[in-house]
Amino acid sequence: MGIGIWSMHFIGMLAMDVTLRLNYSLLPTALSMLIAIGASLFAIWLVSRDHFRRRRLFTGAVILGTGIVAMHYTGMAALQVEPAIVWDMRWVALSVVIALLASLAALWLTFRLRRDAAQVALMRAGAAVLMGVAIAGMHYTGMMAAQFPVQAHMHHQGVNGSWLAVLVSVVALSILGITLLVSMFDARLQARTALLASSLAEANRELAQLALHDTLTRLPNRVLLEDRLDQAINKADREGKLFALLFMDLDGFKAVNDAYGHDAGDKLLIAVTERLEQPLKGQYTLRPYWR
Repeated sequence: MGIGIWSMHFIGMLAMDVTLRLNYSLLPTALSMLIAIGASLFAIWLVSRDHFRRRRLFTGAVILGTGIVAMHYTGMAALQVEPAIVWDMRWVALSVVIALLASLAALWLTFRLRRDAAQVALMRAGAAVLMGVAIAGMHYTGMMAAQFPVQAHMHHQGVNGSWLAVLVSVVALSILGITLLVSMFDARLQARTALLASSLAEANRELAQLALHDTLTRLPNRVLLEDRLDQAINKADREGKLFALLFMDLDGFKAVNDAYGHDAGDKLLIAVTERLEQPLKGQYTLRPYWR
């Protein structure tokens, strides 16, 4: 993000139609790039917070907008012009206002992307367009504020603008391409991690079900019954109340098994379980007992 903002600003500077052959000082040029990166890092950190209060929004807009303005005018200071550029302060003030308002709107839109899922694609596009137009508008407004004296000339020291343009374009495109690839791989990795986490959670639920429930009737097994009995006993002792443990036997079940086979017996147990579960939902525990 920072490299993209700085590249747009620098290429826009190279597009200036002046009669001079532009040379740039490396130190202010590098400093302007670092300012853009720092402002972008702050913006990303800010919108990633869980809470985004109004005071934080305005503070973030001031810092981000100030960073964009500082990047622009630091980059302009890299021009090796003699005598120095004369600035129209009205255009300078307007460029600052544009940067602040654009930063405020972009931060607000970006934070809203996490809450309005139904409109996320539209708002992402809106935030990107708004930020791009605002940075370009601020840049060219700032350029309007720069007035080159008629007798101005460039110092011979410094880096030639044409070579610097090629270098900036190659580096910026390379970094943006690498960032895009890393983002794609990261998105795939996150999707795969989420899928694995979901599968693991499902497997854990199944293991817990098998460990604490009967495989045929899906009712609690002996381990779970003993745990619930302990809880019931402790609660009864604590509150001075009673609890009941009821044992029921299926008359003639062995005859059904012997006459119709174990499959029929299993179906009978499942049917009895389903009928008993309906009125016993809530605080009751139903468990099969095999002898």
